[in-house]
Amino acid sequence: MAWTDPEAPFNELPNLPPATQVETTAVLKKSITANKYLAELKGSCLRLPDPGLLLNTVILQESKDSSAIENIVTTQDALYQAILDPSDGVPSEVKEVLRYREAMYAGIDEMNRTGLIRSGLAINIMCKLRGINNQGFRTLPGTKLSNPQSQRTIYTPPDPQFVSGKMTEWEKFVNENEDFDPLVKMALMHYQLEAIHPFSDGNGRTGRILNVLYLMQQNLLTQPVLYHSSYIIQHKADYYRCLREVTEKDAWEAWILFMLDAVIETSQKTLTFIDKTLSLKEETLAILKTLSQKMPAYELNEILYSLPYLKIKTLIDKNMGTRPTVTGYLDALAEKGLLITRKVGREKYYINHRLMALLTGPVE
Repeated sequence: MAWTDPEAPFNELPNLPPATQVETTAVLKKSITANKYLAELKGSCLRLPDPGLLLNTVILQESKDSSAIENIVTTQDALYQAILDPSDGVPSEVKEVLRYREAMYAGIDEMNRTGLIRSGLAINIMCKLRGINNQGFRTLPGTKLSNPQSQRTIYTPPDPQFVSGKMTEWEKFVNENEDFDPLVKMALMHYQLEAIHPFSDGNGRTGRILNVLYLMQQNLLTQPVLYHSSYIIQHKADYYRCLREVTEKDAWEAWILFMLDAVIETSQKTLTFIDKTLSLKEETLAILKTLSQKMPAYELNEILYSLPYLKIKTLIDKNMGTRPTVTGYLDALAEKGLLITRKVGREKYYINHRLMALLTGPVE
């Protein structure tokens, strides 16, 4: 059922699945390609010596970009410094981005315990994202989504009294309906959550975390490394246009194809990132082994590629040695060009600049 009055609450939002045919020839053809690349990504994660090796870096990048879609903007430098120094001086936008990572991990733990993606899981993720407790679905009327430039209303979600029932139906579809390709189903459930707009804030970020959890539930991923917020940022206008045209025109095919393209491009880029990072990691280890027989090359290398920003206390806390010993390690790596140093206030950071270049630059 299309909805053409953006000022009126979409209380008649239909439950899933859509009444129209959504697995068109074009959708099924593209879903084959998307599933192929996703399977390659899953396999690439399985061949990592440490399955959690790149989670810190990949999830932080996803956290930063998913938050940027909601205009919560920070930098990689600020994020990694905040991880090493979680003091009261951390800017609020950095705290918000770091909460995304916490929400992702908490969501994985909860889903692994229950095996299901429920409304309560969505609520818990939203609360983690926002740093609040005991808040459920929105209860105040008058929620409207507006164009940030013109301030014109572009969509009004269902009134609060309809939200709980629609989320119950959403939950049933996600956990019970197996008639669709999982990637098509992910696109359907993401649209529906955005259209219900169950929370006063955090809907988009909650939905993007749930996408990854759903792929893990379906055993399409073993680690939360599908990093698709970067694609949405690059195609932000198309993302919101496709969402809106499902509401206004029942244009499901274009929306699903957009989400499948996001899976394809994101999988390709993440595969390349993993390959380049592992290659760089092996190259770094070979150099470390030549520096000193006393240096714990393997252990040090693992730390370098799990957290690009280090300081002396980081290595002390990881039982790598005394202050003079670990200072010697880090200074030797900096002298060799493997790390660069940066002074911020009284702190001295040692940065794996080559890994940061992979994280922040285009990966081709």
